[in-house]
Amino acid sequence: MATSLQASSSSLRSRLLSSAAAWSPWRLLSSSVHSEASCQTETLAFDEIQLSPEKPYTATAFVLHGLLGSGRNWRSFSRSLASELRDRSPSDEWRMVLVDLRNHGRSAGIKGLNPPHDMSSAARDLADLVKARGWAWPDVVVGHSMGGKVALDFAESCSRGEYGDSADLPKQLWVLDSVPGQVETDNSDGEVERVLQTLASLPPSLPSRKWVVDHMLNLGFSKSLSEWIGSNLKKDNEQVTWAFDLQAAIDMFNSYRERSYWTLLENPPKGMDIAIVQADRSDRWNPDDVQRLKALSRRESKPDAGKFYLHVLPNSGHWVHVDNPKGLLEIMAPNFLSTAKI
Repeated sequence: MATSLQASSSSLRSRLLSSAAAWSPWRLLSSSVHSEASCQTETLAFDEIQLSPEKPYTATAFVLHGLLGSGRNWRSFSRSLASELRDRSPSDEWRMVLVDLRNHGRSAGIKGLNPPHDMSSAARDLADLVKARGWAWPDVVVGHSMGGKVALDFAESCSRGEYGDSADLPKQLWVLDSVPGQVETDNSDGEVERVLQTLASLPPSLPSRKWVVDHMLNLGFSKSLSEWIGSNLKKDNEQVTWAFDLQAAIDMFNSYRERSYWTLLENPPKGMDIAIVQADRSDRWNPDDVQRLKALSRRESKPDAGKFYLHVLPNSGHWVHVDNPKGLLEIMAPNFLSTAKI
């Protein structure tokens, strides 16, 4: 299996490199209500969303997708969040930076993102992006699933000074349906593993998006999951190919399962809030982890430390921004960082 995955990754990478040159950011500049601009650096690819691009932004949030996804999966929700935040405080002008993590989306075609493909490397990519663009450090980092652990690693590394003296700690983290500790195989239904094995068994070039969705459905995967998998395909001449490096994504998934950030949750750095959103129908959680989170949320905050919050999103499975985006907005918007604290 490893040999076939490596061959697939090599073929996929060459296709993404060739297609990236033809990609045009103007496709995203079609609305007068909001502006989105796409950029690609030697570090990571990203999209920017700002409702009033003619105005200087007052704060920045990084938005990190999950395994096999890309920043574009979060465009709709990020626009809605930015709009809701401006309605609540018209003077605030949030910039949302939707990052394609290493080996995913347009970042899968960027050279120089070398192994190891793990949570720490993915987090360091964010720091490299900030430095390469000359940006201020993000005020908020939002991460879903695997992206949630990348956000935790980024904050932990900032607090340790691993990105240099110029790095500023995020003032708030939103970790969306991401288990903060190790994910034991016994506590998993194996769906992610089955998806990865299925994708690894397919050739790098495929007939069409519809063919992929139908194939996944025939194998017993749900309609929503099959369609989401199909959304992560890119046109390659008369066929389609994956918008991620499959073998490297498998390495990242293994790192996601192995890494634990309970110590960070138990001792958030001073000046930083960590909010975890647990979807009430998600299959990712075991009872011990849920009880541990509840205990942390009830604990009195220490004066020399940051704060931890737990929110439960009703009527939602793991795909929180798809299953219940309205409910997620109702949790995040009123509790999002106020620019008055920046």
